[in-house]
Amino acid sequence: MNRIESIFQQCRAENRAALIIFAEAGYPNLAQSEQDIDTAIENGADIIELGIPFSDPMADGPTISAAGQTAIENGANLVNILEMAERIRKRHPQTGMILFSYFNVMYNYGLEKLCAKLQEIGLDGILAVDLPLEERDELLTPCRSHGLHLIPLVSPATSPERAKAIVGDITGFVYYVSVRGITGARASMPPELAQKLKTIRQLSPVPVVVGFGIASQEAAHTVATCADGVVVGSAFVNACHQPGPAAALVRNLRKGCLR
Repeated sequence: MNRIESIFQQCRAENRAALIIFAEAGYPNLAQSEQDIDTAIENGADIIELGIPFSDPMADGPTISAAGQTAIENGANLVNILEMAERIRKRHPQTGMILFSYFNVMYNYGLEKLCAKLQEIGLDGILAVDLPLEERDELLTPCRSHGLHLIPLVSPATSPERAKAIVGDITGFVYYVSVRGITGARASMPPELAQKLKTIRQLSPVPVVVGFGIASQEAAHTVATCADGVVVGSAFVNACHQPGPAAALVRNLRKGCLR
């Protein structure tokens, strides 16, 4: 059993959803970013999505877009972020870690080279934000040859037929985007979320997690009742660099994940 499978199995045994924290790597700088990720893990994050800053982040809302721009201006890049990831992995061998990136950054680095490096470091997989189903074999092949999960995205705009094709032979987990739009904290979850998730979970051979808009313990609990995992990004980025608030946020989110 691989690390991601073990995490979801443990969460099921504890009757809770997995807590997945998105961190914008390198924001506001690499050293502080590394500390913030440690804070998230030490306070209850099961999986870290290691966000790679990109100059044209079309899926990101104001919080993560601004954080990514600051990270780039302060020298963050894929090479030094991977060095950071290696240090984090050594300190936290049981935590899931997924590289969360736009395809251009990975393609420029080299897909085979990247997958080999992630396997060497001990990361669990890749989520390529802007990689469509029709083009994903170019990344799926090296991922599989290096034992990595390629995490797909499904949205409210995805038809059941297309969703079935997207998730049919996937490993790791499926990321369901809760809204039609960009990332960012929201006051409430869409009323149709539970029904949409029911359909996706029936199609998926692996756990289904939900992201975009989750910012509180209450929202996390709403999602945890109908999903296998809860993803929080903008709210964590907003709380970062203040150890008390960041730690408290993650602890509260973890409580919200209890069913």
